[in-house]
Amino acid sequence: MAKEDRIPEVDIVVDHKAGVIREVHPPHKLRSRKGHERRVNASIYVVLTIISIIWLAPFVFLVLQSFRSYITENGGMVSYLIPKQFSLDNYRFLFQPESQYLRWYTNTLIIALVCAVIQTIMVLSVSYVLSRMRFRGRRFIMNMILVLGMFPGFLTMIALYFLLKQLGLTQQGAIPGLILIYVASSGMGYYISKGFFDTIPKSLDESARIDGATRFYVFKRIIMPLSKPIVIYTILMGFMGPWGDYVFASYVAFGKSESYNVAVGLFRWMNTRDLQGYFTRFCAGGVLVAIPITILFFILQRYYVEGVTGGAVKG
Repeated sequence: MAKEDRIPEVDIVVDHKAGVIREVHPPHKLRSRKGHERRVNASIYVVLTIISIIWLAPFVFLVLQSFRSYITENGGMVSYLIPKQFSLDNYRFLFQPESQYLRWYTNTLIIALVCAVIQTIMVLSVSYVLSRMRFRGRRFIMNMILVLGMFPGFLTMIALYFLLKQLGLTQQGAIPGLILIYVASSGMGYYISKGFFDTIPKSLDESARIDGATRFYVFKRIIMPLSKPIVIYTILMGFMGPWGDYVFASYVAFGKSESYNVAVGLFRWMNTRDLQGYFTRFCAGGVLVAIPITILFFILQRYYVEGVTGGAVKG
């Protein structure tokens, strides 16, 4: 018998009362198996610890530099990771009128909140229609959206800019222009929400319809209470997209600092000649930008994961 075909050593125990035959592994086999499991688990923990350190290192560096005082040495910026002197000067600068950081933060918050609300309504409505209703052209619409989604959005940047310029939605009107860009095609991101709605039994809809409920009533009173995870997920996605966007925001608000969002404004700081003076201020601004998203994810993490996994069951 080949070595790989050998039967492992086990003790056969016959339980006459229960009428079953059980295999009992010898103690040395059990100890060997437990030792192997401990070594595997230890290796996994080591790898995960290293990955976590690599992922967290940039954020820790960002936080440390945000508390560093503006110190020069021989005309250049002091290069060290841990500040020798901790100070809140960078954060104080952010709240001064000349920095315009609060204006950028407010612009970003307005855009993100409005887009989160409108995108959630549009995405969930489209998802529910494509999940529950059967009509002519439904399959064609889904395939067309799938094909269009393969093309990157920046291919339309020039056309969108000239269109928004004709409507007066650039520079001074950049905020409503950005909102229009973000929400115009939000219905195309229906995939995960539709997959989640597909997991909800259609018998609930049919029972309510038999009792005289309208489609909107079924959607509002029956489907939505059962879809809290996907609603939370859609809101987060609608909020995060505009919150950290730079590409569209930079060319729509080009040259008008009052219409910048946080990402564009912070990049302008890094693009100045006074890099050593604005770098620590850039880090402080980045920390304040990350705080709302971090808090939201910690609070809504359970619903976020349930929404992703639930929507991935069916397409």
